[in-house]
Amino acid sequence: MVLLLNFAHPLTDAQLAEVSALLGARPDVRMIPTHVDRTQPVAVAARALADAAGLPPDEWQTRPLVINPPGLAPLALALLADIHGRCGYFPPAIHIRPVAGALPPRYEVAEIVDLQQLRDSARGRRYPAAPAGGEAGAAGP
Repeated sequence: MVLLLNFAHPLTDAQLAEVSALLGARPDVRMIPTHVDRTQPVAVAARALADAAGLPPDEWQTRPLVINPPGLAPLALALLADIHGRCGYFPPAIHIRPVAGALPPRYEVAEIVDLQQLRDSARGRRYPAAPAGGEAGAAGP
């Protein structure tokens, strides 16, 4: 069963239904409170959040994971780096967006972003494409 590590606001029933539809099954949700001391280094806070997920090393490497990252961008990035180090890959992440025109404000699950696939496809853009009949990295005329 997929484990959703939720480092953000609790998901509503509607949002959880949207996640379940995108995953094809209802995930096991683990809520991890994310209030952090902003005076400490972000790497320290990220490690504490990852530790708070309570997963032993073998589960980090074998259990299917999806994350709902915290809203603070530097913390989300550091947490993602820490999780990658534990898992060996970038886990998919939930993208939640505001519902247009909703009063009071509401949020919906827009997609589940396959971060590992994004990373893998970006590797192909690391170097420019080789000219027809030439070798990659060959000097032009």
